[in-house]
Amino acid sequence: MLKYKILPVTPFMQNCTLLWCDQTNEAALVDPGGETALLRKAVADAGLDLTQLWLTHGHLDHVGAADELRQLTGCPIIGPHKADAFWFEALPAQSQMFGFPHQESFVPDRWLNEGDTLSLGQEQLQVLHCPGHTPGHVVFYSQAAKLALVGDVLFNGSIGRTDFPQGNHADLLDAINHKLLPLGDEVLFIPGHGPNSTFGHERVSNPFLSQPIW
Repeated sequence: MLKYKILPVTPFMQNCTLLWCDQTNEAALVDPGGETALLRKAVADAGLDLTQLWLTHGHLDHVGAADELRQLTGCPIIGPHKADAFWFEALPAQSQMFGFPHQESFVPDRWLNEGDTLSLGQEQLQVLHCPGHTPGHVVFYSQAAKLALVGDVLFNGSIGRTDFPQGNHADLLDAINHKLLPLGDEVLFIPGHGPNSTFGHERVSNPFLSQPIW
């Protein structure tokens, strides 16, 4: 069974997710945005074997601890889609813009594409390319667990911003309506910020999804 613990990090209270297979104790940190010591302690306290670092997109508050964790643990950085490469190149500028500690640029070990599958112990998650917030944003979905990690695509009562470079509002709505919501109303999703929700709840109550799609 796939299990998780949400670990809010950085002043932006970004939801880093500690995700693991309870059969093997193999774990991944999804969007380790900062506070490396806190994240490593959470892994150790849970008695887990951290093997991978997964990124939904290239914004600093989602990737800020990834390279340090890679250096400390040897775990590969996986994701997002290569269309976000320019965000990783711009990490020094991002850190200055948002008032974060200086962050050097880095390159993930593996870029992801629509239809890729990631294995975590005995569990498998599908990769969905969901651009709009950023052009290379991806979502991780476990059909068995009915769980999706959606980064900044969709929130409880809201959707991701599209006013950043290469953001696209139409692309974002298309990804939500044609890739995420069809996964099923019962699917629980963990957003990049704020509380969890289900696709069914957002489909009927989210004001941004009740507007016409142009």
